[in-house]
Amino acid sequence: MPAASRTIVPRRVAVTGLGLVTPLGLGVRANWEALLAGRSGVRTITRFDVALYATRIAGEVPGFDPQAFIDRKEARKMDLFIQFALAAADLAVEDASIPRSLLESERCGVYVGSGIGGIGSIEDTHRVLLEKGPSRVSPFFLVQTIINEAAGQISIRFRAKGPNSATATACATSSHSIGDSFRLIARGDADIMLAGGAEAPITPLSVAGFSNMRAISERNDEPERASRPFDARRDGFVIAEGAGILVLEELGAALKRGARIYAELTGYGMSGDAYHVAAPAPDGDGAVRVMRAALADAGVEASEVGFINAHGTSTPFNDKVETLAIKKVFGEHAARVGVSSTKSMTGHLLGATGAVEAAYTALCLRHQMMTPTINYEYPDPDCDLDYVPNSPRRAEFRYGLTNSFGFGGTNGSLLLKRWED
Repeated sequence: MPAASRTIVPRRVAVTGLGLVTPLGLGVRANWEALLAGRSGVRTITRFDVALYATRIAGEVPGFDPQAFIDRKEARKMDLFIQFALAAADLAVEDASIPRSLLESERCGVYVGSGIGGIGSIEDTHRVLLEKGPSRVSPFFLVQTIINEAAGQISIRFRAKGPNSATATACATSSHSIGDSFRLIARGDADIMLAGGAEAPITPLSVAGFSNMRAISERNDEPERASRPFDARRDGFVIAEGAGILVLEELGAALKRGARIYAELTGYGMSGDAYHVAAPAPDGDGAVRVMRAALADAGVEASEVGFINAHGTSTPFNDKVETLAIKKVFGEHAARVGVSSTKSMTGHLLGATGAVEAAYTALCLRHQMMTPTINYEYPDPDCDLDYVPNSPRRAEFRYGLTNSFGFGGTNGSLLLKRWED
């Protein structure tokens, strides 16, 4: 006789902790205050000499001291993206007020990815190899640079023995990390997940590569005004660094321990454009399907969504296509949805951006505030939605959607719901 089929009733998932390391600062308070003030974190690059570069601006994390989170000797063995990840994980765990005993468990896992991982250490080590020879290459080189080492280091720090994984899906990385973690908890494979992404791409090679693609802004004389999603005079995204980690918990257990709940994670969608290595499909097909998938996963109608934290990169083509996709998914309701791009303030954190923006969406739901799209000055007839221009807005809404679209045509959308006791 065949084994009896087993029906799995999905468990509900709460967002109980937020760890943020961004160009707007460290922690929830610094980021939320900057968002409401409409303050940009974009500045002239200080990491290296940019005199010969067409693009000389980026979103660097201000005042980051790894020794505030990591032993100095250990920090030297880690690329900056791993340092950012550990700092964000520490901040998330502290924010969640979660007992150490719950983390040191086979029921707690880590799912943290990166788009390009330890590119800074790769560049530095390659120079050492060429200038000083192979014997001078650090024995820690590989564990400095491999993408899954961020998740590995977090797992070791908290002795979390549950699912441990990393994804590398370009700018959709940390949305996929959170979405996959959501499903692990929903189906009972874990009770707690530390999920998100980290990125440290402000390096000579990385900036040169994006610049030569003509993908990033060259508004060097006005760094704070360079990222301008949906504005008619946008000229490319602003590269940025940092990390975002969310603490996800099974809702019942979170309530039992008296956790503060920022929002409930209710839906997750994935899709592929199958169109181009870097550009989105012109008809928005992949973006349409991923948003519809997230809504269907949650059993929510498009008309119930009041806020969208858009991918909104400030590139001419992406913003136009995302606007078109939102119209196709939401129909007449699209005109009534607040659509914000927080990249106007943070720049684009590549593989970390999905987690940072999921955290921002959770904060928007908790505080019933829509974050602004700053630098919106010149309307584009192809981008004609309500982008919450330049000032935050108080509003009542139950659902917030956040989008992430990556090179290679990989897409992720997360749907969050306002927590109502």
